[in-house]
Amino acid sequence: MNEAPQKEKGPRTNEEIRAAKVLLIDENGEKQGVMPLAAALDAAREASMDLVEVSPNQEVPVVKILDYGKLRFEERKKKAAAKKKQKSSELKEIKMRPNIDTHDYEVKAKAMMRFFEAGDKVKVTLRFRGREMAHQHLGMELLQRVKADFDEMAKVELEPKLEGRQMTMVLAPR
Repeated sequence: MNEAPQKEKGPRTNEEIRAAKVLLIDENGEKQGVMPLAAALDAAREASMDLVEVSPNQEVPVVKILDYGKLRFEERKKKAAAKKKQKSSELKEIKMRPNIDTHDYEVKAKAMMRFFEAGDKVKVTLRFRGREMAHQHLGMELLQRVKADFDEMAKVELEPKLEGRQMTMVLAPR
C-alpha cells in the first residue's frame, strides 16, 4: 500500500503522466497527433524539454513539450505581480471628544479625507469622560455632523453605537 509521495500541486510532467496514449503538441504549438506515451516522452527528450500534461480530463489527455521550470517561474512571477497590485483596505482610527473645537475638528476631517483618498476605512471613536456621559446627545450630534460632511465621499458601514464610555462609527470610501 506504499504510494508515491504526492508532489506539489500543478500539472503532471514526464514520468508522472499515467495515460497510455496522449495527444502531443510540440514546442512550436503544432499538433503531432495521438501517440503512445513512450513516443511522446522520446520526442520531449529529443527536444531536451519536459512533457507537461495540459488537459488531463480529456478522453485522450493533451500533453505539450515545453520547459516546465520556465513555466513555473512565469506563473510565480504573474502571481507576485497580481499580489503587488492588490490594495488591502486598512482600518484607520480617528479619536475625538464630544466638545471638540472647530479647528481641531477640521484637522481631524482633513486626516479622514486623506484616508478615504487612499482607499482606507475610518473608525471614528468618541470618548466620553466623567459627566460627559450625561450629554450623549452631543456625541451623537457630532457623529451625525461627520456623517453629513463626508456623505459624498464615504458611506456609513457601521452606524454610531455606544459601547461603555465610547461611541463608535465606521465609514468606508465610496
